[in-house]
Amino acid sequence: MRIDRVELIQIKLPLVHFFETSFGRTYSRSIVLVKVYGDGLVGYGECVAGKAPLYSYETTETCWYVLKEFLVPLVLKKELAGASVVYDMLSSIRGHRMAKAGLENACWDLEAKLRGMPLFRLLGGERLTISSGVSLGIEDSPDELLRRVEYYLSRGYHRIKVKIKPGWDTDVLSALRQHFPKAPLMVDANGAYTLKDIDTLKRLDDYHLMMIEQPLHYEDLADHARLQSQLRTPLCLDESITSPRQGERAIELGSCRIINIKQGRVGGLSQAKLLHDICLANRIPVWCGGMLELGIGRAHNIALATLKNFTLPGDISASDRYYKEDIIDPPVTVDRNGNIRVPAEPGIGFLPNQMRIDRITARREVITE
Repeated sequence: MRIDRVELIQIKLPLVHFFETSFGRTYSRSIVLVKVYGDGLVGYGECVAGKAPLYSYETTETCWYVLKEFLVPLVLKKELAGASVVYDMLSSIRGHRMAKAGLENACWDLEAKLRGMPLFRLLGGERLTISSGVSLGIEDSPDELLRRVEYYLSRGYHRIKVKIKPGWDTDVLSALRQHFPKAPLMVDANGAYTLKDIDTLKRLDDYHLMMIEQPLHYEDLADHARLQSQLRTPLCLDESITSPRQGERAIELGSCRIINIKQGRVGGLSQAKLLHDICLANRIPVWCGGMLELGIGRAHNIALATLKNFTLPGDISASDRYYKEDIIDPPVTVDRNGNIRVPAEPGIGFLPNQMRIDRITARREVITE
C-alpha cells in the first residue's frame, strides 16, 4: 500500500442541541478530516479534537499543523505493509494521538477498501450489530433532562449516560431514579471531583449505576484506586487512559473496573485494539466512547466496537442525535431495539458525501510531497 497524497479538510457543523459537560457548553464542532489517496482509492479519517484544549491539549489547529508539518511526511510516498504499521512509523513524534489517529484510521479505511473487505473484519471484529447507548449533557433544568432521558429510552437505547459535576449530581440522580427506577444508567464527571468530595461520591452508590466515569483528575490513577476501594459502583476511566500502557497501569493499581476506549484518545485503531486485548486478558470490560463525531469518526467507532470485549453499550448513537445532516450516506441509525447494523461494504461501509462536505468546508489543503 502506497500513499500518493493526503488531503486535509477542516469543516464546521452545528449541533442540533448544545452539549454541556463540566468543561463547558458546546454548540458546534470544528473537525479536521483526513483523506489518503493510494492505488486509485481513497481512505477517510476524522480527528476528534475539539476547538479548545479542554478534554485534551490537542485542538483542531494543533491537529492540522502537526499533520501537515510532521505526520503526513512520515508516510507520504512510502510503501506500507498495512495500516497496522502506521502508528509505529509516527513514533518519533511524541503525543498528538488525535492527529495520529486521524491519519492512521484513514489508512485502515484505505487498506480495507484495497482488500475488498469491511473494516470491522480487517480489525478482527465479530459482531454484525452493536448495542447503542446515548450520552446526555448537563441541561438547563432537571425537568429538561428527564424529558430527554424519556425520549431516548423510548427510542430503544440500551444505556443512558448523564454528565455530572458538583451541584449537578445527587439531586438530579434522585429525580432520575424516581422516574426511571430500572433504566440502565451511568454518570460521567469528566474529572470534576477530588477526594475531598468523597461523601458525595459515596452517595452515588445509592443510585444503582452501571459505572461512574472519570470522577477525578485525568492524571491521577492513584486517587482513583483509593476511591474505587471505597465504592461498590465500578469506576470507569476515560481521560486517564491515553495509551495501552496507561491502561495496564490502571489495571495493576486497581484504579478502575471498566475502561472506556476512544480510538482518537489513544492514537487510532491499532492502539485501541491493543488496549482492548489488554483489557480482555485482564477481564476488564470495555465500551466505545464518543467525541461528538461526525459520520466518518462514527463509522470507525462502529468497526472498533465489533471486537470481542466490547460487552457494554457505547456512546455510538444515531447521526441525528447530534447533527441535522451528517456527512455520510446513509446516516447512522439505531433500530427500535437499540442496535446499529455493522455495514458489510468495503472500508468504513459508509459513503462520505463530498458535496455536503464541500458546503461546510472552512479550509482545505492537499499534500503531495
